[in-house]
This record gives sequence, structure tokens and C-alpha cells, in this order.
Amino acid sequence: MMDALLAAGQRLAEALRAENEALAALDLPGAARLATLKMQAADAFAAAFATARKTGARMDGPERQAAAELTDQLQSLGEENRRLLERAIAIQSQVIETIAGAALPRSGTGSYGAAGRPAAGRQPPALAMTTRI
Repeated sequence: MMDALLAAGQRLAEALRAENEALAALDLPGAARLATLKMQAADAFAAAFATARKTGARMDGPERQAAAELTDQLQSLGEENRRLLERAIAIQSQVIETIAGAALPRSGTGSYGAAGRPAAGRQPPALAMTTRI
């Protein structure tokens, strides 16, 4: 029972490590492909943990030490994963803002008109009204 929990924890650690490597290299498509593997590993770990808890299984001796080391490893990998994901999201946001900003039509400022001179901003034509009663 506890072997299954430790094995599931190791799979989760490997999935986190792989995703972290992709995120650190800014391989966002690769990280996205690894997300499914990470979620499956997390689900398997949660199921193994729930089963161990339900049966009241306990770790003793070397298993206990291995579990403590795995806990520290998962904590560290999880924190790094969060930091790298936040960085990737910030970069993606900047890219989207840049593309959106470039796609917006300009109101004439910053463009050039005849003879290479800066174009004047468009002003509405003058309008005069008279009324007779």
C-alpha cells in the first residue's frame, strides 16, 4: 500500500521536474503537452494518498524517511512550478498585449502623409447651421 503511494509520489515529482524544465527553457508548447501528464500524476498521487489514509496504513523505518524526503522534494518542485507558471503567464500576457496593441487602428498620429511629413490628425469638418422660424 505505502509502496504505491511512494511510487505515485515519484511519478508526480518526475512530471513536475519535466514541466519545470520546459517552463524554464520557455518551451511553452512542450510545457502544455506535459500538463496532462502532471495532472494524471497528481490525480494518481491523490488517489493513493486517500487509499492509504482510508486504510490507516502507516510508514515505518526506511519508508518513513523516503516519504519525508519525497514530501520535501514535492514541496520544492511545486513551488518552482508555481513560480515558472506565473512567469510564463506574464510573458504570454505581454505577447498578447503587444499583438493587440499593434492590431489597433491608430487615429492618424504617428503616421505619415504627403511628402513624408507627419500626417495631421483628423478633425471633423467645420459645420455651420442656420434656422428660420
